[in-house]
Amino acid sequence: MANCTKIAGDMVKTEAKKSTALASSFDDHIRPILDAVDRLRQLKVMQEGIELPTIVVVGDQSSGKSSVLESLAGISLPRGQGICTRVPLIMRLQDDPSLSQPQLQLEYKDKAIHTSEDGIADAINSATDDIAGSGKGISNAPLTLVVRKRGVPDLTMVDLPGITRVPVHGQPDNIYEQISNIIMEYIAPKASIILNVLSATVDFPTCESIRMSQSVDRTGERTLAVVTKADKAPEGLLEKVTADDVNIGLGYVCVRNRIGDESYEEARAEERNLFKRHPLLSRIDKSIVGIPVLAQRLMQIQAASIAKSLPDIVKKINDKLSQHISELDEMPENLRSIGDATRVLLHMLSTSKESLRRLLIRGEFDDFPDDASMHATARMAEMLAKFFKELPSDCPSADERFLMEEIAVLEEAKGINGLPNFLPRHAFLNLLRRKVRDISHAPGEFVRKVWAYIEEVVIRVLLHHSENYPQIQPMVRRAAQNLVGIMRNQSCHFMSEAIEMEMVADYTSSPDYMKKWTELMDGRDGFIAAIENYYGPNSIELKGLGVVEVGHLRQYAAMAEQAFDMRMRILAYWKIVVLRLVDSLALHIIYSVNCLVERHMEKEIVDDLVGPRMTGLERMLEESPATAAKRERLRKSIELMKESKEVVAEIMDRVVTTVN
Repeated sequence: MANCTKIAGDMVKTEAKKSTALASSFDDHIRPILDAVDRLRQLKVMQEGIELPTIVVVGDQSSGKSSVLESLAGISLPRGQGICTRVPLIMRLQDDPSLSQPQLQLEYKDKAIHTSEDGIADAINSATDDIAGSGKGISNAPLTLVVRKRGVPDLTMVDLPGITRVPVHGQPDNIYEQISNIIMEYIAPKASIILNVLSATVDFPTCESIRMSQSVDRTGERTLAVVTKADKAPEGLLEKVTADDVNIGLGYVCVRNRIGDESYEEARAEERNLFKRHPLLSRIDKSIVGIPVLAQRLMQIQAASIAKSLPDIVKKINDKLSQHISELDEMPENLRSIGDATRVLLHMLSTSKESLRRLLIRGEFDDFPDDASMHATARMAEMLAKFFKELPSDCPSADERFLMEEIAVLEEAKGINGLPNFLPRHAFLNLLRRKVRDISHAPGEFVRKVWAYIEEVVIRVLLHHSENYPQIQPMVRRAAQNLVGIMRNQSCHFMSEAIEMEMVADYTSSPDYMKKWTELMDGRDGFIAAIENYYGPNSIELKGLGVVEVGHLRQYAAMAEQAFDMRMRILAYWKIVVLRLVDSLALHIIYSVNCLVERHMEKEIVDDLVGPRMTGLERMLEESPATAAKRERLRKSIELMKESKEVVAEIMDRVVTTVN
């Protein structure tokens, strides 16, 4: 017994040490500070992620939670079967010795309704119906009850719906999940003090409220337990509260609820007698029994919690204020005139042009360092290299048998007046046209592919720099697509002409042609000797060609030499054709991209957005609903944070005054 008394006494002493100078004078200092915290709560700073010190009252259904609150407030709350508390009820108790009659007020939905002690239960029921509906459903929208009365403790508490697992008639099937979500929302913040109401008639470890509080406060350092109905289950209660099997770090307070028509004064007298004279309950240390002790403990805990939380609240308010001001400053300018819109449009085009210069011309990727798809010069170089590899490096042949395609062309080129062993130029050109025609589709496909990529880059850059004005982005996109379409068609036309030129004439000034042809012709004598030797091998190895079959050519000996010469000329010239196509295409793309960025883009977009009616500029003046809503939200948040900062400054001044 002595040991239990010592433990309880040590708990009280420890709690008293934790209380700061804030707790030194409740009448002079605590109430104004609580009013300031309540003001922050009314300003809804918790929606900004700022946690406020809050005593949250939780308990299983029928645990006696309402009776405890009634005893603390000295007023009657709604009673009945099922869930009586269907919305979070914020109770602000204010001790005012000057009042002869209590003053009660309900606040919700921007309403303030005055009521009386006799009418408070009906007023709460009516307000609850207004918030949560007239059925048995619940809501997380809070209802505030302000009680100014002589002798009540200076406390602010949040009473939450009692925990029930089985829905009764008229309640939603997921009533347990709804209640759990509301409770967890209030008890999860580190600044919340959990007042867990437990009935002495049940085993504490089986209580759902204990399970919930332990899930967010495993060590119990911010949980205080109130044991109700002590008179109905006195056996073993002392062992329950001293053994503490459920980790209640702030300790226990045992109370007796008001019974029947007892007045609150009579109930307190009965409570004192119960814990003084009952053979079992009298053994419980007086420092942890009774509603007055509970009120005192709650005020001490509340004061210590406020003092502990103040620095963090100040920091978070300042951080949020700076963040919102920064966000508002970074938002697009709210344009008010055509002149403003023109200035912003020109700036947008200027920054877009500079980004495109870096990406498409200079090969600088700082704007999109981690997005390789936007590293345009590198990607276009890859595409060009792939295009070059896909073109046949050696002249393709329609007939796999060596020189048969050339012989067929020569056969068709015979004339009555033709000299023997003379290579007709038109035969060479016919064969060259055929080869060029076989690859004529490739440059056009490449042009369409590369311009599709350029279009993607241009549009992404333009949309990025116009993201603050989404109302004109469709017009910007359309202008970019139109411009790229024009440039693509010009490139396709350019490549068509290049292909046609290759088929019109055979010309090159490159010394590589003669050098290559000469090297290939070194094998002519060996080739002629092989086809003239009817008993020789059917294949020979030629420099630059490898092993080729020649047996089938012996019957065309008269044309074989001409065919050989034509093949070697085609092979030597083909490399010139391929390189010329690739180089001219590359130069054309580079030139066209420069023209797009430096000459055409700005004019095309300005013409499209401005036009004779200045449609695009007028749209820029029409701020999008999302942007307008964000701007208004940030302005309200900034005003809220400024007002909250003033409130906190007053709290800090009072703390300093209290300490001094």
